[in-house]
Amino acid sequence: MPMQPALAKGAHLQARRIARCAAALALWMAAVGPAVAQAPAVIRVGPGGQVATIAEAAALAGDGDTVEVQAGDYVGDVAVWEQRRLTIRAVGGRARLLADGKAAEGKGIWVFRNGEFVVEGFDFVGTRVEAGNGAGIRFERGRLTVRDAKFIDNQMGLLTNNDASSELVVERCEFAGPKDGTHWYHNLYVGQIDKVTVTGSWSHHARGGHLLKSRARESHILYNRLTDEGGTASYELELPNGGNARVVGNLIEQGGTTQNRTIVSFGAEGYRWPVNELSMAHNTVVNRAHGSATMVRAAPGAASTVIRNNLWVGGGALDLPVATKEDGNLAVTIHAFRDAPRYDYRPAASGPLRPEAARLPAALTPGFQYVHERRVARLARGPLFVGAFQR
Repeated sequence: MPMQPALAKGAHLQARRIARCAAALALWMAAVGPAVAQAPAVIRVGPGGQVATIAEAAALAGDGDTVEVQAGDYVGDVAVWEQRRLTIRAVGGRARLLADGKAAEGKGIWVFRNGEFVVEGFDFVGTRVEAGNGAGIRFERGRLTVRDAKFIDNQMGLLTNNDASSELVVERCEFAGPKDGTHWYHNLYVGQIDKVTVTGSWSHHARGGHLLKSRARESHILYNRLTDEGGTASYELELPNGGNARVVGNLIEQGGTTQNRTIVSFGAEGYRWPVNELSMAHNTVVNRAHGSATMVRAAPGAASTVIRNNLWVGGGALDLPVATKEDGNLAVTIHAFRDAPRYDYRPAASGPLRPEAARLPAALTPGFQYVHERRVARLARGPLFVGAFQR
Protein backbone atom coordinates (compact mmCIF):
# COMPACT_ATOMS: atom_id res chain seq x y z
CA MET A 1 0.00 0.00 0.00
CA PRO A 2 1.55 3.32 -1.01
CA MET A 3 2.63 5.66 1.86
CA GLN A 4 0.29 8.58 2.38
CA PRO A 5 1.80 11.96 1.32
CA ALA A 6 1.62 13.37 4.89
CA LEU A 7 3.38 10.32 6.29
CA ALA A 8 6.05 10.44 3.60
CA LYS A 9 6.71 14.11 4.35
CA GLY A 10 7.03 13.38 8.12
CA ALA A 11 9.49 10.56 7.54
CA HIS A 12 11.56 12.80 5.32
CA LEU A 13 11.69 15.53 7.97
CA GLN A 14 12.66 13.01 10.65
CA ALA A 15 15.48 11.70 8.47
CA ARG A 16 16.76 15.24 7.94
CA ARG A 17 16.75 15.86 11.73
CA ILE A 18 18.72 12.66 12.34
CA ALA A 19 21.24 13.63 9.66
CA ARG A 20 21.70 17.07 11.20
CA CYS A 21 22.23 15.56 14.67
CA ALA A 22 24.73 13.09 13.31
CA ALA A 23 26.65 15.85 11.59
CA ALA A 24 26.67 17.95 14.77
CA LEU A 25 27.88 14.96 16.77
CA ALA A 26 30.66 14.35 14.28
CA LEU A 27 31.79 17.96 14.51
CA TRP A 28 31.74 17.81 18.33
CA MET A 29 33.76 14.59 18.36
CA ALA A 30 36.28 16.10 15.98
CA ALA A 31 36.64 19.10 18.29
CA VAL A 32 36.90 17.29 21.63
CA GLY A 33 38.40 14.03 20.45
CA PRO A 34 42.03 15.18 20.75
CA ALA A 35 41.34 16.63 24.20
CA VAL A 36 39.77 13.37 25.34
CA ALA A 37 42.67 11.40 23.92
CA GLN A 38 45.14 13.65 25.72
CA ALA A 39 43.44 13.79 29.13
CA PRO A 40 45.79 14.89 31.95
CA ALA A 41 47.91 12.09 33.31
CA VAL A 42 49.58 11.42 36.64
CA ILE A 43 53.23 10.48 36.27
CA ARG A 44 54.71 8.78 39.33
CA VAL A 45 58.42 9.00 40.09
CA GLY A 46 60.34 6.65 42.36
CA PRO A 47 60.18 2.98 43.36
CA GLY A 48 57.11 1.42 41.83
CA GLY A 49 56.41 4.45 39.64
CA GLN A 50 56.43 4.77 35.86
CA VAL A 51 59.90 6.38 35.93
CA ALA A 52 62.83 6.32 38.34
CA THR A 53 64.06 9.90 37.96
CA ILE A 54 62.59 13.38 37.95
CA ALA A 55 64.50 14.18 34.74
CA GLU A 56 62.61 11.36 33.00
CA ALA A 57 59.31 12.74 34.27
CA ALA A 58 60.19 16.22 32.97
CA ALA A 59 60.77 14.76 29.51
CA LEU A 60 57.61 12.62 29.60
CA ALA A 61 55.03 14.99 31.10
CA GLY A 62 52.57 16.80 28.89
CA ASP A 63 50.63 20.00 29.38
CA GLY A 64 48.17 19.71 32.27
CA ASP A 65 49.73 16.60 33.77
CA THR A 66 50.62 16.03 37.42
CA VAL A 67 54.00 14.66 38.47
CA GLU A 68 54.03 12.89 41.84
CA VAL A 69 57.48 12.29 43.35
CA GLN A 70 57.78 9.69 46.08
CA ALA A 71 59.45 10.89 49.29
CA GLY A 72 63.19 10.29 49.51
CA ASP A 73 66.52 11.65 48.26
CA TYR A 74 67.12 12.43 44.58
CA VAL A 75 70.82 13.07 44.01
CA GLY A 76 71.96 15.11 41.01
CA ASP A 77 68.50 14.67 39.48
CA VAL A 78 68.22 18.08 37.79
CA ALA A 79 65.53 19.00 35.28
CA VAL A 80 64.21 21.61 32.86
CA TRP A 81 60.40 21.93 32.78
CA GLU A 82 59.02 23.17 29.45
CA GLN A 83 55.31 22.39 29.78
CA ARG A 84 52.66 25.08 29.48
CA ARG A 85 50.83 23.88 32.61
CA LEU A 86 52.00 21.39 35.23
CA THR A 87 51.69 20.40 38.90
CA ILE A 88 54.66 18.75 40.63
CA ARG A 89 54.24 17.49 44.19
CA ALA A 90 55.99 15.24 46.67
CA VAL A 91 53.92 12.38 48.08
CA GLY A 92 54.42 10.26 51.20
CA GLY A 93 56.67 12.86 52.84
CA ARG A 94 59.35 15.27 51.67
CA ALA A 95 61.37 14.75 48.52
CA ARG A 96 64.95 16.07 48.93
CA LEU A 97 66.69 17.22 45.77
CA LEU A 98 70.44 17.19 46.43
CA ALA A 99 72.37 19.04 43.72
CA ASP A 100 75.61 17.04 44.23
CA GLY A 101 77.52 19.27 41.81
CA LYS A 102 74.85 19.16 39.08
CA ALA A 103 72.83 22.07 37.69
CA ALA A 104 70.38 22.12 34.79
CA GLU A 105 71.80 24.38 32.06
CA GLY A 106 74.30 25.65 34.64
CA LYS A 107 71.44 27.47 36.41
CA GLY A 108 69.89 25.37 39.15
CA ILE A 109 68.33 22.11 40.27
CA TRP A 110 65.12 22.91 38.42
CA VAL A 111 64.58 25.41 35.60
CA PHE A 112 61.03 26.48 34.69
CA ARG A 113 60.90 27.75 31.14
CA ASN A 114 57.53 29.33 30.33
CA GLY A 115 54.25 28.09 31.72
CA GLU A 116 51.96 27.88 34.72
CA PHE A 117 53.52 25.64 37.37
CA VAL A 118 52.66 24.52 40.91
CA VAL A 119 55.41 22.97 43.06
CA GLU A 120 54.78 21.52 46.52
CA GLY A 121 56.71 19.59 49.18
CA PHE A 122 60.33 19.62 47.95
CA ASP A 123 63.69 20.49 49.51
CA PHE A 124 66.25 22.06 47.15
CA VAL A 125 69.73 21.61 48.61
CA GLY A 126 73.30 22.58 47.85
CA THR A 127 73.39 24.18 44.38
CA ARG A 128 76.76 25.52 43.22
CA VAL A 129 77.67 26.89 39.78
CA GLU A 130 80.74 28.70 38.51
CA ALA A 131 78.85 31.98 38.01
CA GLY A 132 78.00 32.04 41.73
CA ASN A 133 74.23 32.16 41.26
CA GLY A 134 73.25 28.49 41.37
CA ALA A 135 69.62 28.30 42.44
CA GLY A 136 67.33 25.68 43.86
CA ILE A 137 64.79 26.96 41.31
CA ARG A 138 65.43 29.25 38.35
CA PHE A 139 62.11 30.65 37.18
CA GLU A 140 62.32 32.16 33.70
CA ARG A 141 58.80 33.04 32.61
CA GLY A 142 55.11 32.42 33.30
CA ARG A 143 53.40 31.88 36.65
CA LEU A 144 55.01 29.81 39.38
CA THR A 145 53.46 28.85 42.73
CA VAL A 146 55.81 27.22 45.26
CA ARG A 147 54.32 25.80 48.48
CA ASP A 148 55.86 24.07 51.46
CA ALA A 149 59.35 24.03 49.93
CA LYS A 150 62.77 24.44 51.52
CA PHE A 151 65.74 26.10 49.85
CA ILE A 152 68.83 25.21 51.88
CA ASP A 153 72.52 25.92 51.23
CA ASN A 154 72.10 27.13 47.64
CA GLN A 155 73.98 30.10 46.23
CA MET A 156 70.56 31.59 45.45
CA GLY A 157 67.52 29.92 46.95
CA LEU A 158 64.97 30.88 44.30
CA LEU A 159 65.97 33.20 41.46
CA THR A 160 63.74 34.66 38.74
CA ASN A 161 64.44 36.28 35.41
CA ASN A 162 63.29 39.79 34.49
CA ASP A 163 60.19 38.98 32.44
CA ALA A 164 57.69 41.81 32.99
CA SER A 165 54.64 39.55 32.52
CA SER A 166 55.59 36.85 35.05
CA GLU A 167 54.17 36.19 38.52
CA LEU A 168 55.62 34.32 41.49
CA VAL A 169 53.71 33.05 44.54
CA VAL A 170 55.65 31.69 47.55
CA GLU A 171 53.69 30.09 50.40
CA ARG A 172 55.01 28.45 53.59
CA CYS A 173 58.59 28.11 52.34
CA GLU A 174 61.98 28.23 54.09
CA PHE A 175 65.15 29.87 52.79
CA ALA A 176 68.63 29.54 54.30
CA GLY A 177 71.79 30.75 52.58
CA PRO A 178 74.95 28.90 51.54
CA LYS A 179 77.56 27.77 54.03
CA ASP A 180 80.53 28.85 51.90
CA GLY A 181 81.54 31.26 49.13
CA THR A 182 82.72 34.83 48.73
CA HIS A 183 79.86 36.39 46.69
CA TRP A 184 76.73 38.11 47.93
CA TYR A 185 74.10 35.37 47.93
CA HIS A 186 70.41 36.18 48.23
CA ASN A 187 67.97 33.73 49.81
CA LEU A 188 65.08 34.81 47.58
CA TYR A 189 65.84 37.06 44.59
CA VAL A 190 62.91 38.28 42.49
CA GLY A 191 63.77 40.10 39.27
CA GLN A 192 61.77 42.71 37.38
CA ILE A 193 58.62 40.62 37.05
CA ASP A 194 55.02 41.80 37.27
CA LYS A 195 54.11 40.53 40.73
CA VAL A 196 55.39 38.50 43.67
CA THR A 197 53.47 37.40 46.77
CA VAL A 198 55.33 35.84 49.70
CA THR A 199 53.23 34.53 52.60
CA GLY A 200 53.90 32.51 55.75
CA SER A 201 57.56 31.93 54.91
CA TRP A 202 60.84 31.95 56.86
CA SER A 203 64.13 33.34 55.55
CA HIS A 204 67.27 33.20 57.70
CA HIS A 205 71.07 32.87 57.72
CA ALA A 206 71.87 34.78 54.54
CA ARG A 207 75.49 34.99 53.43
CA GLY A 208 76.36 38.57 52.50
CA GLY A 209 73.20 39.14 50.48
CA HIS A 210 69.60 39.76 51.44
CA LEU A 211 66.94 37.63 53.07
CA LEU A 212 64.42 38.79 50.48
CA LYS A 213 65.09 40.98 47.46
CA SER A 214 62.41 41.98 44.97
CA ARG A 215 62.54 44.18 41.87
CA ALA A 216 58.93 43.35 40.95
CA ARG A 217 56.34 45.90 39.90
CA GLU A 218 54.19 44.63 42.78
CA SER A 219 55.59 43.00 45.91
CA HIS A 220 53.20 41.64 48.54
CA ILE A 221 55.19 40.53 51.59
CA LEU A 222 52.67 39.18 54.12
CA TYR A 223 53.03 37.42 57.49
CA ASN A 224 56.61 36.19 57.16
CA ARG A 225 59.60 35.74 59.47
CA LEU A 226 62.69 37.44 58.00
CA THR A 227 65.29 36.92 60.73
CA ASP A 228 68.99 36.54 59.96
CA GLU A 229 69.75 34.58 63.15
CA GLY A 230 73.54 34.68 63.04
CA GLY A 231 73.91 35.07 59.30
CA THR A 232 75.69 37.95 57.58
CA ALA A 233 72.80 39.46 55.63
CA SER A 234 72.99 42.97 54.28
CA TYR A 235 69.37 44.13 54.05
CA GLU A 236 66.67 41.94 55.51
CA LEU A 237 64.18 43.21 52.92
CA GLU A 238 65.30 45.08 49.83
CA LEU A 239 63.11 46.58 47.12
CA PRO A 240 65.86 48.22 45.05
CA ASN A 241 63.69 49.48 42.17
CA GLY A 242 60.67 50.57 44.19
CA GLY A 243 57.36 49.47 42.72
CA ASN A 244 54.12 49.04 44.62
CA ALA A 245 55.19 47.20 47.79
CA ARG A 246 52.77 46.04 50.49
CA VAL A 247 54.56 44.79 53.62
CA VAL A 248 52.09 43.65 56.31
CA GLY A 249 52.36 41.53 59.45
CA ASN A 250 56.02 40.50 59.22
CA LEU A 251 58.71 39.90 61.81
CA ILE A 252 61.83 41.52 60.32
CA GLU A 253 64.96 41.20 62.44
CA GLN A 254 68.55 42.22 61.80
CA GLY A 255 71.24 40.28 63.66
CA GLY A 256 74.48 41.42 65.25
CA THR A 257 76.68 40.17 62.39
CA THR A 258 74.94 42.17 59.65
CA GLN A 259 76.94 43.79 56.84
CA ASN A 260 74.57 46.76 56.59
CA ARG A 261 72.86 48.78 59.31
CA THR A 262 69.72 49.33 57.20
CA ILE A 263 66.96 46.75 57.72
CA VAL A 264 64.38 47.63 55.03
CA SER A 265 65.54 49.44 51.87
CA PHE A 266 63.37 50.94 49.12
CA GLY A 267 64.56 52.37 45.79
CA ALA A 268 68.32 52.19 46.44
CA GLU A 269 69.04 51.43 42.76
CA GLY A 270 66.56 53.86 41.25
CA TYR A 271 62.78 53.90 40.83
CA ARG A 272 61.91 52.07 37.61
CA TRP A 273 58.14 51.57 37.82
CA PRO A 274 55.27 54.02 37.11
CA VAL A 275 54.06 53.68 40.74
CA ASN A 276 56.58 53.54 43.59
CA GLU A 277 54.98 53.30 47.02
CA LEU A 278 56.12 51.37 50.07
CA SER A 279 53.27 50.57 52.47
CA MET A 280 54.34 49.01 55.78
CA ALA A 281 51.75 48.18 58.44
CA HIS A 282 51.68 45.99 61.54
CA ASN A 283 55.28 44.79 61.26
CA THR A 284 57.66 44.12 64.14
CA VAL A 285 61.08 45.40 63.04
CA VAL A 286 64.00 44.49 65.31
CA ASN A 287 67.58 45.74 65.55
CA ARG A 288 69.69 43.19 67.47
CA ALA A 289 73.00 44.79 66.56
CA HIS A 290 74.80 47.17 68.91
CA GLY A 291 74.06 50.83 68.28
CA SER A 292 71.48 52.49 66.10
CA ALA A 293 70.10 51.06 62.86
CA THR A 294 68.04 52.50 60.04
CA MET A 295 64.74 50.69 60.37
CA VAL A 296 63.41 51.81 56.97
CA ARG A 297 65.16 53.82 54.26
CA ALA A 298 63.65 55.16 51.04
CA ALA A 299 65.90 56.71 48.41
CA PRO A 300 65.07 60.24 47.25
CA GLY A 301 62.96 60.38 44.11
CA ALA A 302 59.46 59.96 42.71
CA ALA A 303 58.16 57.73 45.48
CA SER A 304 56.07 57.73 48.64
CA THR A 305 55.74 55.67 51.80
CA VAL A 306 52.96 54.75 54.22
CA ILE A 307 54.37 53.63 57.58
CA ARG A 308 51.64 52.77 60.11
CA ASN A 309 51.11 50.66 63.24
CA ASN A 310 54.60 49.16 63.26
CA LEU A 311 56.74 48.26 66.28
CA TRP A 312 60.38 49.41 66.28
CA VAL A 313 62.52 47.30 68.63
CA GLY A 314 66.08 48.30 69.60
CA GLY A 315 67.80 51.52 68.67
CA GLY A 316 66.97 52.93 65.27
CA ALA A 317 65.40 55.62 63.13
CA LEU A 318 63.65 56.13 59.80
CA ASP A 319 65.24 57.72 56.72
CA LEU A 320 62.36 58.79 54.48
CA PRO A 321 63.19 61.77 52.23
CA VAL A 322 60.01 61.19 50.18
CA ALA A 323 56.31 61.94 50.67
CA THR A 324 55.38 59.96 53.79
CA LYS A 325 52.32 59.18 55.87
CA GLU A 326 53.57 57.96 59.22
CA ASP A 327 51.43 57.33 62.30
CA GLY A 328 50.57 54.77 64.96
CA ASN A 329 54.12 53.40 65.22
CA LEU A 330 55.72 52.61 68.56
CA ALA A 331 59.31 52.14 69.74
CA VAL A 332 59.79 49.55 72.52
CA THR A 333 62.60 47.60 74.11
CA ILE A 334 63.31 43.90 73.72
CA HIS A 335 61.74 43.36 77.15
CA ALA A 336 58.26 44.12 75.84
CA PHE A 337 57.89 40.56 74.53
CA ARG A 338 57.37 37.12 75.98
CA ASP A 339 60.71 35.63 74.90
CA ALA A 340 62.47 37.71 72.26
CA PRO A 341 65.80 35.78 72.51
CA ARG A 342 63.84 32.76 71.25
CA TYR A 343 61.97 34.81 68.65
CA ASP A 344 58.70 34.91 70.52
CA TYR A 345 57.60 38.47 69.84
CA ARG A 346 54.13 38.15 71.29
CA PRO A 347 53.44 40.84 73.89
CA ALA A 348 54.69 39.99 77.38
CA ALA A 349 51.93 39.50 79.93
CA SER A 350 53.68 41.80 82.40
CA GLY A 351 55.13 44.19 79.84
CA PRO A 352 54.00 47.70 78.96
CA LEU A 353 50.51 48.07 77.64
CA ARG A 354 50.28 47.94 73.87
CA PRO A 355 48.02 50.61 72.41
CA GLU A 356 45.12 49.68 70.22
CA ALA A 357 46.09 50.33 66.62
CA ALA A 358 44.47 52.88 64.39
CA ARG A 359 42.12 51.44 61.82
CA LEU A 360 43.65 51.10 58.37
CA PRO A 361 42.37 50.37 54.86
CA ALA A 362 41.62 46.71 54.22
CA ALA A 363 44.79 46.20 52.18
CA LEU A 364 46.90 47.15 55.22
CA THR A 365 44.80 45.44 57.91
CA PRO A 366 46.18 42.04 58.89
CA GLY A 367 43.83 39.09 58.84
CA PHE A 368 46.50 36.59 59.92
CA GLN A 369 49.74 36.39 61.84
CA TYR A 370 52.86 34.31 61.32
CA VAL A 371 53.21 31.10 63.38
CA HIS A 372 56.56 29.32 63.45
CA GLU A 373 57.44 27.23 61.52
CA ARG A 374 56.05 28.41 58.21
CA ARG A 375 52.36 28.78 59.00
CA VAL A 376 49.82 31.54 59.42
CA ALA A 377 46.92 31.68 61.85
CA ARG A 378 43.72 33.61 61.23
CA LEU A 379 43.15 36.44 63.68
CA ALA A 380 39.99 36.57 65.73
CA ARG A 381 37.71 39.51 65.25
CA GLY A 382 38.32 42.39 67.58
CA PRO A 383 40.66 45.32 68.05
CA LEU A 384 44.16 45.09 66.61
CA PHE A 385 47.33 46.19 68.33
CA VAL A 386 50.52 47.70 67.00
CA GLY A 387 53.02 45.22 65.55
CA ALA A 388 52.89 41.84 63.81
CA PHE A 389 51.68 39.66 66.68
CA GLN A 390 48.25 40.12 68.18
CA ARG A 391 48.17 37.25 70.71
